Amino acid sequence: MMEGVCMVVNRAFLWSSPRETRLIEKLGVKDVWIKGLSYESMSKVSRRRFISQFVGFGGAFLYVSPVLPAPILEKDPDVIRYRKLSNGVKIQDIVKGEGIEAHEGDLVEVNYVCRRSNGYFVHSTVDQFSGESRPVKLPLDDAEIIQGLKDVLVGMKVGGKRRALIPPEVGYVSENLKPIPDEFGPRRSLLSHAKEPLIFEVQLLKVL
Repeated sequence: MMEGVCMVVNRAFLWSSPRETRLIEKLGVKDVWIKGLSYESMSKVSRRRFISQFVGFGGAFLYVSPVLPAPILEKDPDVIRYRKLSNGVKIQDIVKGEGIEAHEGDLVEVNYVCRRSNGYFVHSTVDQFSGESRPVKLPLDDAEIIQGLKDVLVGMKVGGKRRALIPPEVGYVSENLKPIPDEFGPRRSLLSHAKEPLIFEVQLLKVL
């Protein structure tokens, strides 16, 4: 089994091989933890053990989006809490909002980033280069929005941010379900991944 070192560098989880670890050590990186240990007491773990103990969402959940940053708690960096719904959706609360709570049937305004389960970018309402956002309005109704995302949004409060892994069975089962880009290219790209799990990072802006 391949071994390496799991570390957090500048608040981002990395997996490095022994050779890459030596290079990082040579560069003098000090902002590193593993299983709560200091850099000096860092130990080797297998890739399988790292995945099973550190995260239940898959490696892509360790990606920190520049649009919706997900700070890692420095006091306990190896704990990433999530909850799994009965339909298979896995939800991680990044920021708990303090505004109005969204309920089924509401119309909400959100920003989101959609990625494949391997972390590759698919679509976002926020331009990754300019930072300009184009929020979308979504009805919390199974007939109009993908079920998995509706389940993520229901119960959120304005100002809150969540990250969720949405299985295809409660994702884009129809090309008419929102959210979907208006532009042909992004729309085609999104629908081409409709039969695989998708990761949504969503921020609730308003309950209309």
